[in-house]
Amino acid sequence: MRISLSWLREHADIPAGITADELEKALVSVGLEVEDLSDLGAAVQGPLVVARVLSIEELTEFKKPIRYCMVDVGEDEPVSIVCGARNFAEGDLVVVIRPGGVLPGDFHVGARKTYGRMSHGMICSARELGLGDDHDGIIVLSPDLADRIGQDARPVVGLDEVVVELAITPDRGYCFSARGIARELAGALGVDYRDPALLPAPGAQGDPVSVTVRDTVGCDRFGTRVVRGVDPGRPSPSWLTARLTHAGVRPISLAVDITNYVMMDLGQPMHAFDADRISGGLVVRRAEPGETLTTLDGTVRKLDVEDLVISDDSGVISLAAIMGGASTEVHDGTVNVLFEAAHWDPVTVARAARRHKLPSEASKRFERGVDPKLPLVAIQRAVSLLVEYGGGTPDDAIGDVDNVAPRAPITMAADLPNRISGVDYTRAAVVRLLEQVGCSVEDSSALRVVPPTWRPDLTDPADLAEEVIRLHGYDQVASILPSAPPGGRGLSAEQRRRRSVGRTLAEAGYVEVHNYPFVGAEFAEAFGLAEDDPRRVAVGLRNPISDEEPLLRTTMLPPLLATLTRNLGRGNRDLALFEVGRVFHPSAAAGDASPDLGVTGRPTAEELAAVDALLPAQPWRVAAVLAGEIEPAGWWGKGRAADWADAVEAARIVADAAGAHVTVRAAQYAPWHPGRCAALLVGDVVVGHAGELHPAVCAALDLPKRTCAMELELDALPLPGAPGAPTVSTYPPALIDVALVVDAAVPAADLGDALTEGAGPLLESLRLFDVFEGEQLGAGRKSLAYKLTLRALDRTLTGEESVAVRDAAVAEAVRRHGAVLRGA
Repeated sequence: MRISLSWLREHADIPAGITADELEKALVSVGLEVEDLSDLGAAVQGPLVVARVLSIEELTEFKKPIRYCMVDVGEDEPVSIVCGARNFAEGDLVVVIRPGGVLPGDFHVGARKTYGRMSHGMICSARELGLGDDHDGIIVLSPDLADRIGQDARPVVGLDEVVVELAITPDRGYCFSARGIARELAGALGVDYRDPALLPAPGAQGDPVSVTVRDTVGCDRFGTRVVRGVDPGRPSPSWLTARLTHAGVRPISLAVDITNYVMMDLGQPMHAFDADRISGGLVVRRAEPGETLTTLDGTVRKLDVEDLVISDDSGVISLAAIMGGASTEVHDGTVNVLFEAAHWDPVTVARAARRHKLPSEASKRFERGVDPKLPLVAIQRAVSLLVEYGGGTPDDAIGDVDNVAPRAPITMAADLPNRISGVDYTRAAVVRLLEQVGCSVEDSSALRVVPPTWRPDLTDPADLAEEVIRLHGYDQVASILPSAPPGGRGLSAEQRRRRSVGRTLAEAGYVEVHNYPFVGAEFAEAFGLAEDDPRRVAVGLRNPISDEEPLLRTTMLPPLLATLTRNLGRGNRDLALFEVGRVFHPSAAAGDASPDLGVTGRPTAEELAAVDALLPAQPWRVAAVLAGEIEPAGWWGKGRAADWADAVEAARIVADAAGAHVTVRAAQYAPWHPGRCAALLVGDVVVGHAGELHPAVCAALDLPKRTCAMELELDALPLPGAPGAPTVSTYPPALIDVALVVDAAVPAADLGDALTEGAGPLLESLRLFDVFEGEQLGAGRKSLAYKLTLRALDRTLTGEESVAVRDAAVAEAVRRHGAVLRGA
């Protein structure tokens, strides 16, 4: 929001000698972010004059249209200037910077030859002068400045001004106006404020045009008035165009400029219709299926049934609160103008502006909240200006469809701001500051506060307390960090576990990725999930980022595999990726209504439990995917492609980092290959799966054959206790290899558990290093070879002791699984 200081002075008694620093500090003190504060008088140096265009020669031999102009700059002879703008004609008054001048950005202007002609200066646009962002055309001045040709143009275009640019937060929509900013500035400086909305405005009397409001929720107020007999040739006064230019708004025509001026001054967007182009009465309604509208920018827009529109007998003539239609716009021949000012629902406006990708100055204000008491005041201001400068006559009839509900009072404890901020505000100070905001305050045992109509953001006691704190000064609130309670500092056990898992996988060569947790419904078919698979039941989003992915993931694999596919498509062939994140499962109470917790106090334990019951379960999981070679080939030898065993090993790495022990069992679980899928168990509880993906899944997702994956639920792993210090033996180990023949159905992990139990405390480690199946073993048999590392803490083991440990381990394997020592 850009606004000139002289404009603000119309509504607040800002001291004449205020400096830029003082002005900025005053605005910041009430929570307004100052993006820029410009003294325009120092922005342009050198001769800047009012000039008249005497003649225009169109140069057509170049790629873009160029005009060679003869311009009267107040000297004995006209000067020639080359210009590319098209929005001016012979006889127009313009702003010219002469050779020797300097424009913002240290742009030096001189006499030079361009496009084969001499150009003695530049005809300026608003952006070139630093007055705004408009660069579509140069500034065309009002004809009433003809007596100033050759004189300094700075006062004419407002380059003697100080312009403030503010970043307005969504809750401060009233500051998108001179009215709102001046109110805040007057409070910060402690000076008098004059509310322009309190100027007298006649009420409803008759109907200048029939108005029917079918949707009183979307539009609860709609005002109209007609001005007839306007002179279409009258230009906008120079003071008005200068103020609009300072505000970054391009002047267009008198009627349109007036509506823009009133919007910038009061904060009430308006629209001017050509009254003669309206057929029948006006109807405010939702759009009907298939309706379209050609808006003022010339675009044909397909309307949505949620769009609020204004229509007449010919159809839709305006996309309400956003942009008018081309069929009823004010044009060069308009003599009868219908002014419309209304109050629209912020949510409806915001959705429509985003739906049509059509943000406008009007929608920007309506979606943040506009004062519903302004429509008739704004219409009166617009009518007065049009009559004064356009010579029209206003109709006596003033339309006003008013369905605005009064603001409900808010009860607030007088000491609430004290308890929130820690600052000791007196009761009188609280009342005074709330009245400064514009609230009506009834001081009894508690304060009964009715917020002003221009502050729709004030809905709860906490909002009122914030206003007291803000106006008294945020700098008065002490910056004291709360003391952390003793014990339990730092990361939680769950956080430490997740970090350990991620760090360990990264050290093992996996690359961490972070994906959006969104999926489409087709993931269930792509993954071959059965109809009764609980992973099919997903949490839906009301406002998904993409309509193609409206659900929250129930498994980590869909987004992770999509990332794998994307990297493969970019030429990366050997990949090992992992992600630690949440999955989402609907709760049993998902369809129940959420309780209204309010903001007046801490929710009770019962209220928090009711809210928690509505939330989806969100367990933490870790998943990894592999494709290509896990060990690259090179001069050192052949590489090795990733297989199901690497996915299982990734699960073991995770379990070890989390301080848990997992066992592996053969399983069948989509989307893994039924013969190459392992279930991961902690005790008797399945905590995940690993292995090779099903060929149909690889084909559906365009993945390489034998792509492998692992997914494990971290929250299902028991948290380890305090780790003990390891006991280190200084004696040498005894290394023994054991090869056992068992049935092919015996899991290697089960056989390893038997060996471990049989070996006893002298077994330091056990590792499977070979799996063999062959005719010599017999059908349905396999050989599993293990490396046993034996070590004692207090001595070097003898050969007899080592053999005894081995025999005990083999004996337990024989007892449990009928194992046979290979070669025996």
